Formats: sequence, structure tokens, C-alpha cells
Amino acid sequence: MRYSACIIVVLLLISSWAWGQLKTDLIIVGGGASGTTAAIQSSRLGVRSIIIEETPWLGGMLTAAGVSAIDGNHRLPSGLWGEFREKLYAHYGGPKAVETGWVSNTLFEPKVGARILQEMVSAEPHISVLFNTRWKSVAKTDSGWIVHVTDLKTGKSATIEGKLLIDATELGDVMAYLKVPYYLGMDSRELTKEKFALEQGNDIVQDLTYVITLRDFGPGADKTIKKPKGYNKEEFAGCCDISDPATFNKDNNDCFKMVTYGRLPNGRFMINWPKKGNDIYLNIIEKTPEERAKLLEEAKQMTLRFVYYIQHELGFKNLGIDYDQYPTKDGFPMIPYHRESRRLKAKALFALQHVMTPYDTPEKYYRTGIAVGDYTIDHHHYKYGNAPEIDFVKIRVPSYNVPMGVLLPENFEDLIVAEKSIGVTNIVNGATRLQPVVLGIGQASGALAALAIKQGKKPSEVSIREVQAVLLKHKVFIMPFIDVQLADPHFEILHKVGATGILKGYGVPYKWANQTWFYPEREISEYELVQGLRLYFPVLANKWEASGEPLTVQGAINILKSIDVAVDTEKIAQVLTKYGFVGQVTAETTLNRRWTAVLIEDILKVFERDVDFKGNLVETRN
Repeated sequence: MRYSACIIVVLLLISSWAWGQLKTDLIIVGGGASGTTAAIQSSRLGVRSIIIEETPWLGGMLTAAGVSAIDGNHRLPSGLWGEFREKLYAHYGGPKAVETGWVSNTLFEPKVGARILQEMVSAEPHISVLFNTRWKSVAKTDSGWIVHVTDLKTGKSATIEGKLLIDATELGDVMAYLKVPYYLGMDSRELTKEKFALEQGNDIVQDLTYVITLRDFGPGADKTIKKPKGYNKEEFAGCCDISDPATFNKDNNDCFKMVTYGRLPNGRFMINWPKKGNDIYLNIIEKTPEERAKLLEEAKQMTLRFVYYIQHELGFKNLGIDYDQYPTKDGFPMIPYHRESRRLKAKALFALQHVMTPYDTPEKYYRTGIAVGDYTIDHHHYKYGNAPEIDFVKIRVPSYNVPMGVLLPENFEDLIVAEKSIGVTNIVNGATRLQPVVLGIGQASGALAALAIKQGKKPSEVSIREVQAVLLKHKVFIMPFIDVQLADPHFEILHKVGATGILKGYGVPYKWANQTWFYPEREISEYELVQGLRLYFPVLANKWEASGEPLTVQGAINILKSIDVAVDTEKIAQVLTKYGFVGQVTAETTLNRRWTAVLIEDILKVFERDVDFKGNLVETRN
């Protein structure tokens, strides 16, 4: 697939500015995974944005960092993540064509991913991208924001004015520049209330990786690189260990399987291996740009030594550096893969207990969900040496949704924080850092920003329910229901009712792809419905003795009448028929969870009652 002439023209236009003073609605600093989807979503809501991106590519960790094997959300194709995946399928020839490596169901060549994302952005009428551009300063004004930028190729400067700002940088650099409070490193139990957290916090972050893409040049080819300086084969001894405690796989010595971990289409290989591989501990977050660049050379050298080991010691001489993959002279991606960054002190602190038992915590964050994830808690601390012990793989969690409050600073207005810098704990960051979740975080950030701009409000004043409703219209999962897919005729209704908590999901920790089930066809009892409705109608606590019998139409009528909602069998039949119920509806008709949810949404409209950032009801109804 090649660029069309039209796309080439558009990309040239958005990267060749008449530099000076630029104006827009939304300024997005960082064209990574979240910055790209934030721009697309805001454009689809009619809001103009400018993306400031240091590299010549969009996509961040998916593309410019070379991490082109998607972790998680295979059965949760939410929003723009699902749209991006469909375009990969179209390019390569279907789902099976991208199941080339065993680490993921979706693998692709980074340059193909970058091209698809740029095409998606180019198709939008309200997005401008400043490639090869670095932000120099950010200032808040009475009317919005001013960002000063520099073109890295020409040295020219420009000023961008906008109403709202999204920090979509890889390490949360904008919020740090603005002195917005944040957390860094491993948290204390006192802060997070997580039973697995440390007694004392520290500033240790996860290992990073400078990924590289190799190419199979065929039998007989010898692409072995020059022996790197400081090479010692003992550094990588044991790298062929592929045991997996999450799936109880004890097969721990398979060098071919290790190398094909990240096998990409068309004979490419992603080299991003944690155990005795090319992970490296470099806590560069608080360093200057110059200090970061110097330290990242160490990460590149680590990867080159590992490549030489794969070629020289393991015998894969036919695998050589793919110098045609990235627009760089050394064959490396433009940026490293950062697994962890600064984490915002936000209006919501999304902690492990909110993932493990979302319905049993004081905060009802699940009601405010704006993105979903199913990957397990996955941390990389192999290279630190003596990092405090937390057995992350043994932290068993179901799938989850990310609350909207993590995007907004606790006490700072007109700034939205995305990428990996949201308000999560260090432990939970091990799940929310993955590509599909970050794509979803960006899409939600774009929706929130667009609504705030169009309504003339601060982001913190925008209705959470309104943001969720917009996201649902754009095919976003706000609940992690594995069995309520986009093709479901009641997709929006079931997600809305799930987000009220009246009908709850059932979480299942499962290997590397955790689950939450809604079970729409399962029968529901009167008792289950009354227990859920009591959250919104406290009068039921004293007025109704619910049975454990399956719910019937007559039972639903009786419960609704007890909260002063006048309905009869005819009314129930009209509602059910409107939404596709087939068959005669009588007083004895049994209702499952699907049709109960339809009645709740159509008759009670509970989802329209707004919630605050902790998931509490904004209004109380007696």
C-alpha cells in the first residue's frame, strides 16, 4: 500500500508551516498513541487541533518506538483501536495475516502502522501536525494557552495559541514544566491503600527498551554486525528462558521461540525481550534532554550487544538490522519504549483495588469509565538489580475500565493529561500502559476536550455521562464487557446500564487476557434487580421484599410501581418490541439481563443522572 498523491500533499501541507503565530482550539503536545487518537476524536466532533510531534511519525510507542506487537484488548476492539486494527487487517489480508508472533494477536511493521495513522489523521479536516517540532515553553493565559515551538530541521520558531492543552508526551514533561503535582516510582501502601504496595515508596521506575527491528535476509545470508564495544556473552546467558508463570508454562529453553516472540509480517522481527535481553534500567524521567540523549545511547548499545548475541552466539546470522524500517541512519526507531512515566496527581487515583473489586470500593470509578483494558499487571524490573520484590504476575485481576478522573489534575484547570501519565498507581500502570488502553485514553481525552471547547466549559465541568455517551456513539467500550460487542444491537444500552452498576459485570482473571462478562442472556432474579435499583432509589430499602425467583414482566411492573413509575404489561410490551423483542409479551414472560437493561434504560433513564469523579451520584433521589 502506498500513499495516494492526495495524502502526500496533505502531509506536506501540515508539516511545512508558514511559521509565526498559529491559532487553534486544542493544542496537543505529543503525537504518540494518545495524542494521535485525541486529535482524531476531537476532529470528528468538529474541533480544530494542532499536534506538536518531535519525530516524523505519528503513533509513539506503536510506531516511532517500534513496539508493533499489540498487548491486550484483542476481544475488546474499542473505538479507534478497533478502527486501526481493521485497517491493519485490510492491509495484510485479515486477522490471521497479523498473528505472526506468539506474544500478540496483532503484529505489524512499524512503518505500515505509521502510514495508517497518518492516513487516518489526513482524512480529518480539523487536524494540523507539526512534525520534527519540539515545544520549548508553555504558558497559561486568561483565554487559554500559548506554546512556543521550534522546528528541529530549520531552527525556526513559532507560537501556538489554543483554548485547551493536552499533555500527550511520553514522560509527562508538560505537566512537570507547569509544576502540576505528580507521582514517580513505586508507591507506598499509605498512599494507595494497595495490599501489594510497598511499606515505603521509592523513585524506581520500570526498565525501558530501545527496540530494534530485524529482517530475515534468507538462508545463507550473514548479516552479523560488528562486535559491539564491551560485548560479553554472559550478559545474555539465559535469554532463551520462555517460561511464563501467568500460564504455568515451564518450557524454559527455546531460543527459536524467544527470537520469534515478536515476529512481524514480511519476515521482520521486533527485538523487545525482557529476560536477559535488551531491557535496561535508565531512570531518565527527571533528566534534561541532553542527559536523556546521552543515557539513551547506553540503551542502544545494550540492544546492539543483544543483536550480536542473537546472530553470533545463537546462530541467527540471517537476521539483520532492517535499515529501511525507520527514517534513521542507525536503523533504530526514533524513540525508546518507555514503560513508565510521571503519574498525575489527579481527581481520581486509580488503584489496584479498583481493578480487582470495582464494585466493592468506596469510590465507584467503574461508573465513570472512558477506556478499557484486559492485560494483566505487567512490570519489568529485571535490570534494576535489587528492586523491592513485588510478584506482579501473581496479582490476579479481571479486565477493567479507566475512570475519567485520571485525565484531570486535582487542582489545575484547562489541562488534560494522557499517554502513560494519567492518575494511576505504579502497580496499575503495569496494565494501563499498554497500547490499546493508551489509544483509548487519547480518544477519551479528545472527546472531553472537544465537549469542553464547544460548551465553553472547563474540562472538569463537563458531564461525565455526556463524555461517555459521545464515546459510545463512536464505538468505544466504556465497560469491559467481553460479551457485549459492537455488533450487539443493544451495545450502547448494555454499556450504559453496566456503567450505572444496577446490573453488574462478572470479572474473571484469565492468563494474559482478563475478562469481564455481562451475560446478557442469563436470567435475573427480582432480588438482583432490586439490589441494583436501591443504589438509585433508596425507598426500595424499606418498601420491597424481593424474591430470588426469576424476574417476570409482572415482577418488573411491581418493582417499578414501588418507586412510583406507572407501567403495565402493555407499556412493557411496547418498549420491548421497540428494541427487537420477538414473541408475545405477557405478565408471565421471563426477562433476562438484556431485556431488563432495556427496560431500565428506556423507562428509568438512570444513565442520565450524572456522577462525580468518584462515581457518586450528583443528585439524590428519594
